[in-house]
Amino acid sequence: MLKNYFKILLRTTRKNPLYMFINVFGLAVGMAVSMLIFLFVQHEFSYDSYHENAERIVRVSRAWFNPDGETSLHLGHTAPPFGPLIKSDYPDEVAYSARMLESNPLVAKGDTKFIEDNFTFADPEIFDIFSINVIEGDAKKAMIQNDGVVISQSSALKYFGDSSPLGEELLIELSGQKFTFQVRGVFEDFPDNSHFHPTFFASMMPVVMFYGGPDAIMSNYGSNSFSTYLLLNEGVDRLAFEEKLPNLIDKYMGQTQAGQPMSEGTKLYLWPLEDIHLYSNLDTEIEANGDIGYVYIYLAVALFILLIACINFMNLSTARSSLRSMEVGLRKVMGADKGSLIRQFMGESFMLTILSMGIALLLVYLFLPTFSDFSEKQLTLNFLENPEFLLGIVGLVIVVGLISGSYPALFLSGFQPGKVLKGVFKAGKNHEHFRSVLVVGQFAISVVLIVAVLVVVNQLDFMQSKDLGFQKEDVVLLPTSPAIEQNYEIIKDRLENQPGIQAVTVSSRAPSGRLLDNQGTSVEINGELTQLEIRIANIYVGHNFLKTYGIPLSAGRDFDVLRASDSTEAFILNETAIREIGWESPEAAIGKQFLYGAKRGFVTGVMKDFHFENLHQPIVPLLFEINSNGNNVGNNVMSIKIDAENRNQTMAYLKDEWAALRPGFPFEPRFVDQGFNEQYAAEQRVKTIFTFFSALAVLISVLGLLGLVTFATAQRTREIGIRKVMGAETASILILLGKDFLKLVLIGFLIAIPISWLGMSSWLADFAYTAGISWTVFLWAGLIAGAIAAFTVTAQSLKAAWADPVKSIKSE
Repeated sequence: MLKNYFKILLRTTRKNPLYMFINVFGLAVGMAVSMLIFLFVQHEFSYDSYHENAERIVRVSRAWFNPDGETSLHLGHTAPPFGPLIKSDYPDEVAYSARMLESNPLVAKGDTKFIEDNFTFADPEIFDIFSINVIEGDAKKAMIQNDGVVISQSSALKYFGDSSPLGEELLIELSGQKFTFQVRGVFEDFPDNSHFHPTFFASMMPVVMFYGGPDAIMSNYGSNSFSTYLLLNEGVDRLAFEEKLPNLIDKYMGQTQAGQPMSEGTKLYLWPLEDIHLYSNLDTEIEANGDIGYVYIYLAVALFILLIACINFMNLSTARSSLRSMEVGLRKVMGADKGSLIRQFMGESFMLTILSMGIALLLVYLFLPTFSDFSEKQLTLNFLENPEFLLGIVGLVIVVGLISGSYPALFLSGFQPGKVLKGVFKAGKNHEHFRSVLVVGQFAISVVLIVAVLVVVNQLDFMQSKDLGFQKEDVVLLPTSPAIEQNYEIIKDRLENQPGIQAVTVSSRAPSGRLLDNQGTSVEINGELTQLEIRIANIYVGHNFLKTYGIPLSAGRDFDVLRASDSTEAFILNETAIREIGWESPEAAIGKQFLYGAKRGFVTGVMKDFHFENLHQPIVPLLFEINSNGNNVGNNVMSIKIDAENRNQTMAYLKDEWAALRPGFPFEPRFVDQGFNEQYAAEQRVKTIFTFFSALAVLISVLGLLGLVTFATAQRTREIGIRKVMGAETASILILLGKDFLKLVLIGFLIAIPISWLGMSSWLADFAYTAGISWTVFLWAGLIAGAIAAFTVTAQSLKAAWADPVKSIKSE
């Protein structure tokens, strides 16, 4: 039977190569795209699942709330006491707790020096919680030692080559302090599908001493810089346990100055480990996470393209039904029942699907390295290591074979032999309507994807070109050091005297960074200091920060280096802070008393609102202040405004300067505008994916339309010849052949408008500021899809219209 099906398939291929190419190529591309996206999605859902106790591991996060209950800040990090306190107070629920503190010190072994962004101080219990494969040494014992460090395989190779690193020393320089650590273990590198990738685990003891000792660090609830993980005991209900944590906050943190329980303003959450990568995305994360919303978008694109390919198969198979009607009639006369005919046509469908799958696998292997580089994931299609991939491919073949072959099989097997053998069979109106619905669906999907591309492009252009309220171009960001901070004024004067450098300033954070710092605020209202319940973020800045960045003032004055009191009493707020506080105007705020943390002073200026953070975030209340500790301690970022014309010479000068100012450290400049653009990497990736896959969707749709038009013109060859003999113009023949198809494209466009508007409005909701969706987006999408469809229909129709009418009349 299979041999017979194969012979029929070969005969059909020889008779109709274009039909076979469209079906096989369309299915192959659709399945290849689906497999690539499914591999990406599978990888996204696999994050952190490789840990033995993954389902029992949780991360603690901390949120703060405004009086109305709105979350003002939610960090993926917590203060250092929480992990140990949760373990000690809830031993029935928690088996282990561990803290990690990420840092980026200079690590040196002789002349080999690197800044390590994944250097992590950690509690020894980190090895009890996570499944970390220790290759050499005793990791837990190492972490108890004050100078103990355990390094990754790749780090061992980088610093020590092929020799064993155990017992070797590493020099660590962090925040101007130098430490000597001894390598006491080596662990296997964390896999790609981990939400964090430490390359060093160092003892927590130096951190404890930096905070002032064990008692001091266990009373510090303001330094929320620690990643805290818990391993829950078997059978613990995470959500029920989470409800107990407000009691812990009130027990150890007490009440606010207003007498309210601290748990009313801050809360601890427990995040399942396997949910962190796709669902977390808090205000701080160890690494940039994925997004479940984008995963759903990619899945939808994969299903759309696969559906378009299946629609092509169904359309062409049913459209060409008349060419096989005689075959079906003869088979029925010879005794074939409907079931055997269905099996035959489904068998042909599965053979085509298997052939397409073979080509699709070849395409996947060819393009998987490129797709992996683009998605920044280590994607592989290894059937030996992942046998579930093979099951997935078999399932895909079955699903596609059933979807694409079911309707044609039922349709063809339903022919009445008596009617068929009397003459050429013609499909009924219901079947033609069904094919029309499929064409409409194809082009509706294509238009939706085109609209998505245009909206994403518009939003990216909007974000990259929007006036942020300050001058972000040609500002270089360089790290400072304790030595630079102590000699800042001298260094600043020397730099500003260099041709090509316009201005120099320092700050605790630079634009494009997150606004995470916050201290308690009291302000003068009706002549009295009143405590506020809103969050006002603060940035320590140099006296000329506003001037360097071109940030205008609404009222008051800038910091003045000649006024000593500005370093201890002056505050400059943004307009949003003025509105949130409730002052009538920026002018009314000038001179008002202001208490921020332990610093008491006056509002000396109000700056216009500007976007310190990216456009995902709304403008929040913000204040600038001079660091009253002196010597610019804590101002760890230097901003240098340069001339664009002298960029190369200036950057070369700065490289030499920083080699002298921070000896041993690599020169790693960043530009402010570059920092903003890098934060839109996910949107750039969506833009590329939508552009590429929407082009594929349109291509597959056009192939299907080409097949239908080719068949339709072939069926009307004689009619066209007679019309030409009777004097019909080419234009009238084009309208005759093309109007029905272009009408379907128009209907698909109209259906796509509300669907694409709803979908892209939902996507834009993730941005605080958007370009919106203009009606021109839909116009362009319709013109693009319509032009492509019109070209396809016109090209094939012209071929029929220009044919010799005598030959056309003789053809039937």
